Amino acid sequence: MSGRITALDVLRGVAVLGTLGTNIWIFTDPAGPGGFLDGASGPVEALVRMVSNGKFLALLSILFGIGLAVQHRSAVRRGQRWPGWYLWRSALLMVEGLLHFVLIFEFDVLMFYALVSVAVAFLVGRGTRVVWGWLVGAAVVHVLLVGLVTVALFLGEASTGGGLAIDTSGWWAQVRSRLDHFLVLRAEAVFVVPLSTVLFLAGVLLLRAGALEDSVRGRRVRRRLTGWGLGVGLPLNVLTTLAGGEWFAVDRYLCAPLVAFGLLGGITALVHRMRAEPGVLRAGVTAVGRTALSCYIGQNLIASVLCYPWGLDLVGRFGHLGGWFTAVMWVVVSAVLVLGASWWTRRFSRGPVEAVWNWAYRAPQRRSAVV
Repeated sequence: MSGRITALDVLRGVAVLGTLGTNIWIFTDPAGPGGFLDGASGPVEALVRMVSNGKFLALLSILFGIGLAVQHRSAVRRGQRWPGWYLWRSALLMVEGLLHFVLIFEFDVLMFYALVSVAVAFLVGRGTRVVWGWLVGAAVVHVLLVGLVTVALFLGEASTGGGLAIDTSGWWAQVRSRLDHFLVLRAEAVFVVPLSTVLFLAGVLLLRAGALEDSVRGRRVRRRLTGWGLGVGLPLNVLTTLAGGEWFAVDRYLCAPLVAFGLLGGITALVHRMRAEPGVLRAGVTAVGRTALSCYIGQNLIASVLCYPWGLDLVGRFGHLGGWFTAVMWVVVSAVLVLGASWWTRRFSRGPVEAVWNWAYRAPQRRSAVV
């Protein structure tokens, strides 16, 4: 059990830091958050962006599904009604995501996760055949949507460039811009909701299959994940990245999630081969995984303060350095997260956001118990 939990914490930490690898391009774009939507300036930058684009967010989605399945198992073991209070968790996540979107980050995913978690909560306890049926159905819808957008891109009926202007001259001005462009900024739900449904349900099935276990069946599952995800998905990801903007949807929403399964298999296998006592790097990544929600929100807040004109405006000073500046910013913010999470977890059992969130989750339960 401890090995499985350790692997899960490491995976979450890698996913959060990897997601920062995508988001940092948004913060360091001289044209602001909207400039990121116009894509890379050349093949070299496109390949650098490819390293993180889409795959770690997909990995985070798979892990969310695994976490949901773990909570379901715990509720069943305790004889608790399901989904029961889990729906309150989803409601809190929606509120958390809305606040995160409005106050901190235009491209929040927590709101989407909250929506998908409600649907998956009613499926997690069903038989494997039923779960597979819903997974395949969501996958068909997702592939059709990606196909339609790809055809539109080839026909010139759509564009990957958003032309979206987000005012970053002041924090309140940026908040107003997010609200003014709310529907446009939330339009990615067309892809994220069906894709997240697939990935959440895949996480449920992977937990059942023992993918995180240090066992014979676990190693068998991980070999398949690594083979398909890195052996097939990664080369396809490179091809679609270099093929041009017309393949944007295929690259981000089909190939990248396939690579995420390979990352899950490879990273978990590596964790099980490591010595029991974690080194400094693994301990730091594990700490980030234990405080994943705090670090996900924190990385966007820190990057905003460092990069935007209403903060330290480092983009205004060093944005002309391009990818080098972006890479340095990723290292700096990642280091802050790792060091901060390590310091915090040595003193507290939960991250700061997790602690507040847990209080809000428990409060109505305590009240109903008293009544």
